Amino acid sequence: MRAKEILVNVSPREVRAAVVENGVVQEVYIERASHRGLIGNIYKGKASRVLPGMQAAFIDLGLVRTGFLHVSNIANSRQDNEGTEADDIRDLVSEGQELLVQVLKDPLGSKGARLTTFVTFPSRYLVYLPRGNGIGISTRIEDEDEKQRLKDLLATMTDDQQKGGFIVRTAAEGADFDALRADMMFLLRLWEIVEKNYASMPAGEIVHADLDLPLRILRDLLGDDMERIRVDSAGDLVEMKEFATTFIPELAPRIEEYTDERPIFDLYGIEDEIHRALGRTVPLKSGGYLVIDQTEAMTTIDINTGGYVGHRNLEETIFRTNLEATVAIARQLRLRNLGGIIILDFIDMDEPEHRSQVLQALEKSLARDHARNNISVISELGLVEMTRKRVRESLEHVLCYACPSCDGRGFLKTPETICYEIFREILRQNRQFDFQELLVLAYPEVIELLVDEESASLAELEELTGKPIRLQSESLYAQDQFDVMLM
Repeated sequence: MRAKEILVNVSPREVRAAVVENGVVQEVYIERASHRGLIGNIYKGKASRVLPGMQAAFIDLGLVRTGFLHVSNIANSRQDNEGTEADDIRDLVSEGQELLVQVLKDPLGSKGARLTTFVTFPSRYLVYLPRGNGIGISTRIEDEDEKQRLKDLLATMTDDQQKGGFIVRTAAEGADFDALRADMMFLLRLWEIVEKNYASMPAGEIVHADLDLPLRILRDLLGDDMERIRVDSAGDLVEMKEFATTFIPELAPRIEEYTDERPIFDLYGIEDEIHRALGRTVPLKSGGYLVIDQTEAMTTIDINTGGYVGHRNLEETIFRTNLEATVAIARQLRLRNLGGIIILDFIDMDEPEHRSQVLQALEKSLARDHARNNISVISELGLVEMTRKRVRESLEHVLCYACPSCDGRGFLKTPETICYEIFREILRQNRQFDFQELLVLAYPEVIELLVDEESASLAELEELTGKPIRLQSESLYAQDQFDVMLM
């Protein structure tokens, strides 16, 4: 049994929550007042553009960027009644049409929010699908008898006249009739309110907002395996207690106020873990390490033996490093909230049995991940292609932005390269303009190189142009920034 707890840190403009298992941080959630997540929010949108070539529509939500609605995320009569999708977006959406849409994915980078008309309402034990049908059971509930019990209970609560379907969440395992019935009635009332709001509101307005982060983690993460939740804000403690008392009364006593002088995120070194999660490399206990790189298209993770030399032979050393890496990879995916396409570059293994065991270890390590993932087999090159559902921005994208000096490339031109660019600019200016002298403004390290190692080259340029060249250091310049001024 893994000891789990959640720490909630509240400041005036930001709320952070960390999931800790056995003293090790596994996940971090951050919500800022200036950049609240949109997932789960429901809007009355208006189609601003319909694109048949993409089989999608852009929906005006009243936000900075329009949302993206693909044909596969549109409920329609053929799909509802026959289980097939419509062939053409133009049969379903027209420009200016108003639609009730829900945010599936937050805006990421330059992309707007991903939308769906298949609206869902989650509660503690159930998810209500107003435009769905039937009863589904979470695949994480493994006991077949329990699955059947839950399905039978819900069947007694519904009738043929009731619209929509339900999904039984993992937290419902062991729940009784009254608890499930209360959840169901709450969700049905909520849908009635949303329908009324949609009918009375103008397009471009939010119809229903999802819960704030402190309450959302109670709804989505709090289970019998959670030992306690500690929050450092008295006001949020009251709200969380009231919410838990209403919906999860048996777990409400586990919510505690944190009053120590030491900041709550200093416990278990969470601040340090967040800082390390923004770096490229992750050390392994054996001496090996991971190298993690995020790009717009995918994330790559490279596994290296580093200083680990093993005890038996090379193949055994590689196998042990890859095994250890599977645990670290699973944790980093959760901690950094990495999603989309992920390529894992394991160290090449000759033994088929070793490749199989590494893949099994990776699947086992990812089993506790809340985000849905899909793993392929290890290729001959030692690569594993996998996907992880991406709904929110990664930790790096939440806390950082692209370096203005290197434009997010992660590299800067060397001072030597800048020197040669300056030389070429001087020659260009000399051919085009008349001047008495030249003034070069550049980063201090570049000026130092011009004065020292490149002084002979600079002297040759002065002789070639017949004009003096003065140098001036500018500490506020970026390393690759310079100006050549005519005097």
